[in-house]
Amino acid sequence: MTTGSQIAWDDTVLPFQLDASGIRGRVVRLDGVLDQVLKQHAYPSVIEALVAETALLTALIGQAVKLRWKLSLQVRGKGPARLIATDYYGPTADGEPARIRAYASYDPDRLDLKADPFSQIGEGYFAVMIDQGEGMVPYQGFTPIAGKSLSDCAQTYFAQSEQIPTRFQLAYGESAEPGRPLHWRGGGIMLQHMPAVGGVAAEQGSGEGGLLTHADILGGADSDNWNRANILLDTVEELEMIGPSVPPTDLLVRLFHEEGPRVFDAQPVRFGCSCSEDKVRSTMSIYSQKDIAKMTTEAGIVTADCQFCGAHYEMDPKTLGFEAVKPE
Repeated sequence: MTTGSQIAWDDTVLPFQLDASGIRGRVVRLDGVLDQVLKQHAYPSVIEALVAETALLTALIGQAVKLRWKLSLQVRGKGPARLIATDYYGPTADGEPARIRAYASYDPDRLDLKADPFSQIGEGYFAVMIDQGEGMVPYQGFTPIAGKSLSDCAQTYFAQSEQIPTRFQLAYGESAEPGRPLHWRGGGIMLQHMPAVGGVAAEQGSGEGGLLTHADILGGADSDNWNRANILLDTVEELEMIGPSVPPTDLLVRLFHEEGPRVFDAQPVRFGCSCSEDKVRSTMSIYSQKDIAKMTTEAGIVTADCQFCGAHYEMDPKTLGFEAVKPE
């Protein structure tokens, strides 16, 4: 049985503002999107957890990008979880849904299935990339893997690169709801303190490895407002973030009613991939016919599979490679 709150809020990001505190934020609910992302691959449980967390972070951060922009998160480490990659495609027009895709690369022989998922990344970096479209230089921001979770890494990124205090609270897992097959659900809340006009943070932070934290950026009443909002957020329960019975608007009132919560239009999100045969052919154009011959199967075709959505492409090797394009 599907409830009204599921119909209204699943696979959406709801922006809000706390007028009394100078804090903005977003609430995310991912149901079908997260299920489709994870069921593209038979990931081990620790990798599923990392992909789920990154997908939720991507939805929360990506909601701020403009129409047709693309935001990507990449987590690269020297541990068995080598790469977690996600993309958020901004809506193509007002009222259209945004799209998310994600995948992971890992070393199954080194993976510890009983360990904390975050520990499987090891030394590495957390990257945020924004592609504003043709003719624009893409933005790239990096921060080292630090803290106890990918949420901590994202918080450090905003403090270090944007000097914006940021907090994430996430929950995710497989849900066994009556009348529905076992499926993934995720939810979360993001808080950000609006940047102070003319504010300058310290050069050396008080966080791990000298990284900046909110305490290095905020002071006075701003710090008090931020600390109060975080204390209130600490009271949220997992079922409030992912369960079908509490709409995000009710959750915001329950958590922040004294802070003057004000909501804006929700952004729908869908699973979506940008792969195509034309893009595969464009990628293959950097190879010579000799290289293409090495990629050709015994059946006489070149195959390619999309890591994100699992799409399978089969192409005639004679039509691929830079030697296949004759100069005029």
